[in-house]
Amino acid sequence: MERKFGPVSRSLAKTQTIPNDQTVMTDLPQSIPARICALALSAIGSILLLLAMPAQAGDVIPIWPKLAPGETDQKTGAALPSREQDKPTITRIKDITSPTMEVFAPEGGANGAAVLILPGGGFGYVVPDLEGSEAGAVFNQLGITAFVLHYRTSSNGPDGAWRKPLQDSQRAIRYIRANADRWNLDPAKIGLLAFSAGGQVGAIHIGDFGDAYEPADETDKLSARPDFALLVYPWRVSDNAGNLMPEIKISANSPPTFLVHTHDDASSSVGSALIYADLKKSKVEAELHVYHNGGHGYGVRPRAGSNIGTWTDRAIDWLREGGLGSRQK
Repeated sequence: MERKFGPVSRSLAKTQTIPNDQTVMTDLPQSIPARICALALSAIGSILLLLAMPAQAGDVIPIWPKLAPGETDQKTGAALPSREQDKPTITRIKDITSPTMEVFAPEGGANGAAVLILPGGGFGYVVPDLEGSEAGAVFNQLGITAFVLHYRTSSNGPDGAWRKPLQDSQRAIRYIRANADRWNLDPAKIGLLAFSAGGQVGAIHIGDFGDAYEPADETDKLSARPDFALLVYPWRVSDNAGNLMPEIKISANSPPTFLVHTHDDASSSVGSALIYADLKKSKVEAELHVYHNGGHGYGVRPRAGSNIGTWTDRAIDWLREGGLGSRQK
């Protein structure tokens, strides 16, 4: 039976931990190295095919009616110089005071679901391709419309820097929901995909933090709660003592959530495990994948010597089980 995300399914609290990531170690009749190589080549080929055919951007939409809360100007940001070691190129945009969303609609029509993507960048910049449009291409394959958020950045370091991006994330979910008819969306199928520093924001957003800003217009009367969430290597969400940030308040109201991390990530997979544990305790649908290696900042790209590039396959399985579409033919 296909399970559906939403208030009814949350009581089921179905959980899985890396069910498919280790299948190559259990099928022994043939050569294990040969199987590993074949699976790795298949996964890398799938990802490279998606990267070679990036999602096509549509509208670029300001999310606030005037100035964003606390801002005195409207800057959409400036791109930092590219880094020679980035192959393919990675875009980094700083000095954003006027947040916008890029819309990536699936070819062949939308299935009614949407995902708001929060890129990483340590709050000093956002990475709209590696952790934005490239991820959007994966979701577009399911018929899911993607919105890449260029949230506001900070030059004051990471402490407390989540607040303005959280305001932008809450506002963006409400904006998508208010304009669902424009993109043929179901306002009850609006999710969140968040990477790294964006994952820290996403972890706060899915909890009971409450509204991060005063209402600006009628749009802000709508719910900012995502209907599902995917947190990919959320950054600095726990301290050295193994405690989650106090702003992360997971509860029974949190949406079904999929988490990905690697064991060797310096930002520590402990934070993801703690979020998962709180979701489990709250009887919220959840799935956690901790891969052996792969580091941090891979987006949807493969990493040599790691199978972290297969996390998108696990995410697609999870989304399809939740009734959020199937691959387009």
